[in-house]
This record gives sequence, structure tokens and C-alpha cells, in this order.
Amino acid sequence: MIENITVVVTTILEKIAQLSRWQKRTIVFLLDILLCVQSIWIAYSLRIGVWVLWDIAVQKMVLTCLLAMIPVFILLGVYQAIFRYAGTGMMRTLVRAFIVYSVVIGTIFAVVGIAGVPRTIGIIQPVVFFILVGFARVAARYLMVDILGRNSFVGEVKNVLIYGAGSAGQQLAASMRSEPGMRLCGYIDDDRRLNGQKLDRDKVFWSGGLAELIEKKEITDILLALPRINRKKRRAIVEQVREFKVHVQTLPKMNEIISGKVAFSDIRELDIEDLLGREPVAPNELLFGKTIVGKTVLVTGAGGSIGSELCRQIAKSGAHRLILLDRSEFSLYEIEKELKQYLALHSSVQLELIPVLGSVVDAARLDEVFSQWQPDTVFHAAAYKHVPLVEANPIEGIRNNILGTQTLAAAAVAARIKNFILISTDKAVRPTNVMGATKRAAEQVIQNFAITGGETRFSMVRFGNVLGSSGSVVPLFRKQIEQGGPITVTHRNVTRYFMTIPEAAQLVIQAAGMAKGGEVFVLDMGKSVKILDLAETMVRLSGLTVRDDANPEGDIEIVEVGLRAGEKLYEELIIGNDPQSTLHPRIMKAHESYLSSEELDELIAGLMNCRDPKAAVTMLKSLVPEFVHGRDNEKLEKAS
Repeated sequence: MIENITVVVTTILEKIAQLSRWQKRTIVFLLDILLCVQSIWIAYSLRIGVWVLWDIAVQKMVLTCLLAMIPVFILLGVYQAIFRYAGTGMMRTLVRAFIVYSVVIGTIFAVVGIAGVPRTIGIIQPVVFFILVGFARVAARYLMVDILGRNSFVGEVKNVLIYGAGSAGQQLAASMRSEPGMRLCGYIDDDRRLNGQKLDRDKVFWSGGLAELIEKKEITDILLALPRINRKKRRAIVEQVREFKVHVQTLPKMNEIISGKVAFSDIRELDIEDLLGREPVAPNELLFGKTIVGKTVLVTGAGGSIGSELCRQIAKSGAHRLILLDRSEFSLYEIEKELKQYLALHSSVQLELIPVLGSVVDAARLDEVFSQWQPDTVFHAAAYKHVPLVEANPIEGIRNNILGTQTLAAAAVAARIKNFILISTDKAVRPTNVMGATKRAAEQVIQNFAITGGETRFSMVRFGNVLGSSGSVVPLFRKQIEQGGPITVTHRNVTRYFMTIPEAAQLVIQAAGMAKGGEVFVLDMGKSVKILDLAETMVRLSGLTVRDDANPEGDIEIVEVGLRAGEKLYEELIIGNDPQSTLHPRIMKAHESYLSSEELDELIAGLMNCRDPKAAVTMLKSLVPEFVHGRDNEKLEKAS
């Protein structure tokens, strides 16, 4: 009998769910009219002590209440809500509407008065009406979500814990209740005093008993609803939950949730940024604005990972004009569009954007740009950085990274640019690949220009991998996990430094503010990360297990594919061993040797006319004496 009733109710609800939005609103509108009449019957009968369905007093009340209800409910947006997601937001709208409605009805019946209608109806009827409408909304949500949604869901239902019994966790739970594939089993919190208490009917558990709780309730997912905690605390929590076979996801930081409210759609996968555990240092405003505020700034490679973030930081920091130089039409279009949207939303920011299609190897184009716009500061981020591609195309890598830097620096000197900052890489330190060697050669070009460059202050900033850049291992590993594996690592002992792109860009700009000429600034990248450990962590936080000799039944295998041509096991940031501190705790300064101007000019002149890959690499070794080339001889011979 009960099953038959459930089938009938589900069928009716499915038909209602298939109606258009205006049809559903019409049904709700008519239901409210019916409830309004019902509340009048109840209120009037309670007042006079007998049940009266229809008389002249009821007619007057029905006419008056409907004339008040309809415009008030429509104007205050009662019918704009999505009823299956009824929650605190919709209830607030109802409360506002009923406050206005109660004032109107109370004034008409209790203050002014209508013949034959008791004055207390102006108080009783709005209260009864509110109870009926509120109950109807909650019942509709229960029917649409708990009966229709969950009964029609055919996938696997996940048992979920929310880590964080605060306002963010509460909002996330309310949003999650509309997800039929998720069953909330409670909250986790570090505050032991909350253990056993309830938050919106769901129990709060102390984090110290997490292992037993996961096993007892067969938890499959943990959602971190802690948008305000610092990175160090987040890492400690991640280290705690990574030991269990559960899928861990997180809310972004609160300043990344634009609406200020938390929804289930805000949940994202954990990034390596969540695992670093290092808090970025607040920027030194004096250093940050020294080469930017009120000035014309040019960024080469403006559409790249670092170049685009430099542009974002510069746009927010009081520059007068920002010149975006890139050879890629699409990349230039994307960053210009993003910055235009930012400026449209922040009318107080007065910044002129100049998108320029061009290459740093085109001297004539650079002279045109410098003479027309006369920039004060140049951030040179344009470079070929993908190690295997540059190994396979050494001539183009040399042309873009070395000769492009030479051409740009010469144009800057001719135009009397005040500040020139080269963006370099840790792969320039004792390089074993062509890309790293070209970047070290570019550093030497800038070191020589620092001596002979006249009015222009030349400096360079060297740092390691940035999170989210093109070719980053994190999105690669995530894609491989989604595909069921295997995860490919080049070598089990490979380690890399990591830093977030915004932090790197901020530090680059502050280093530029300290430059006096010729410095090699080195960013403090923190501790190096073992790539194999990173891969294993990402597998575990996806709710899966690593398949290896100790666990042959695991989900994801991690496979070593061998070091790529020219790849190093460990990256370094300083050639020597004597880094010096600066005004900023995250920025160091190195003094490193370089070729004389005569030797450098001779070698660069030879590279300009060289089209033989093997000969070019031989000259590159002379240009960068510490360059010990990797396993690419066969490729170079084939290319030649």
C-alpha cells in the first residue's frame, strides 16, 4: 500500500518537475491564494468560536486579504525563488513579505476597521497565513528533493563529512541537501567542546576520533569548509586526512567566493598550494610601487603564466599605462579581455591598456613601441621555457631567449628606459639542458648591460616552478587520476621548488624596487617537494590507493618513465654559496661571475648567424661554461 502511494506521489512530482518555470510559479501562486482563504477561515473561526465557511464577513476578508497579498508578494520577489532549494534565503524573503503584509492587514482590520469583521483578525490571520505558507514551502522542498530527487537518483550515494562546523560548513550543508548523490553524515571540528552537539540536525564530531568515524559511517568524501584558515593550518588538516581512503575536496578562500555565500558548486579539488603550508608575506608597499605607481610599464610575454600575473598585479597597483607585448594573438587577446573586465568593474582604477602584437627578436618593432609609448619599466617575461621542446629546437630557443633578450635590452638602452627586469629560472643554475643554458646566457647579457647600459637599471629575478603554469605536473597528475592511471613521473627522486604565481609576481615587482643595477635576485622558494610524494598524496586525496608491490590491488599505479633530455633530479637557485639578504625576507641577492663584454659580444654574433643545431649548442657551452649538456646528442645529430 505504502509503495503504491510512493509511486503515485513520485509520478505526480515528476510531472510537476517537467513543467516550465512560469507554470510552476502559477501553481505556487494559486496555492498561496488557497492558503490565504484557508487562513481566513481558520482565523475567523478561532475568533468567533464556530466554523464558518462563507458569509458576508468572510467575503470582505477574502477580498481585502487577496488585494493586499498579491501585489506585496509579487513586488517583494516571493515567486522568484526556486522552490526545491527552499532554505534560509527564501524564508527571509517570506518574512519580509509577511511583515509588509501584516502591517497592511493590521492597519485595515485593526486600526481602520471593517463593519462585521473583528479587529483581532488583523493580527490572527497574518500569523496563521505565515504558518501555512512556510509549512507548504518546506513540504515542497522535502517532496522535490528527498522524495523525487533521491528516489530517482540511480548512481552511488556518497557518505560525506564536512570538516568545519562554522558558518561556511553550515551553508555548504544547506546547499548539499539538494544533491541526491550526497548524504551528509555530520561535521568534523577541532574544537573538542563541540563533540556531540548538533548543527541544523546534523551531529558534530571531534576531529580526534576521525579514524573510527570514517570506518563506522563508511565515509567516502570529506569536504573542507574552512575558507578563512591559513595555509599552514590547512596543510596540517590535509596531512591528517590523507591517511584515509577518502576523497578530499575544499572550499576556496573566502575572498575567492565572490558572492560571500557558500554553495556546493564552490567545492574544488585540492591543489598543491593547499599542501605547501607556507604563508605568503604581505608585500612591502614602498618596494611594490617604486617601479609601477604613476608609470608606464611594459610586460613582454604578457599572455604567459608569469607575464599575465605581472599584468594583473600592475593593473591593481596604480600604474598609469600598461603595455602588453606578446607574439601570440590568442594569449594577448585573453589577458587584454581579462584586464578590461577588471577595469570595467573598478571604475576608480585609471589605467590605459596598450595591447601590442610583436616579438622581442624584432628590433624595428621594439623601437616603434619604445619611441611611441616611452615606458619607464620593462618586465621581460617572454621566453621559451618548455625543456623538451627547446631541446628539440635549440636554434629557436637560442634565438628567442638569448638574442631576444639582447635585442630588447639594446632597445631599452636606446630609449633610455629607467628599469629593466629579466624573469629568469632555477634551471639557469648549472644547466643541463638548452633551455636552462639559454636563460643563463640571457642573465649574462643583462649583467653586461648593467655595466654598459647607461641610464637603464638592469637586474634579474630567478625562481623555480610556479603553480598553475603551462606544463605544471599538478593538472597532468589530476587528469591521469581521472583516467584511471597510470601516473607518470620521470624519476622517483626528482624534487622541485614550487611557488604560487601571485606570490612570485609580487616578489618580482618588489625585487625590481630594490634594484640598483646588475643584481641577481633569488626568491626564497621554501622547501623542495618530492614529485613522487606529490603524486602519492594526490592519489590518496582522491579517495584512491596507490598500486605497488606492497598493494597490488590498489587503484592507481605510479610509473617511472625516465628523465627527459636535459632534465635534472634536483634544481638549484644559486650558482655560488654566498646569498645575501635584502630588505625583503623572501628575496635574496647573489653575485655571480659572467663573461666579459668582448667575449659575450663575439659569441652572440656567432649565434646570430648559426643555423646548425649542433654547432649552436657548442657555442652555447662556451657562452655558459657551467653548462653540462644532457642526453640529446642523437637528437641534435638528427636535427642537423
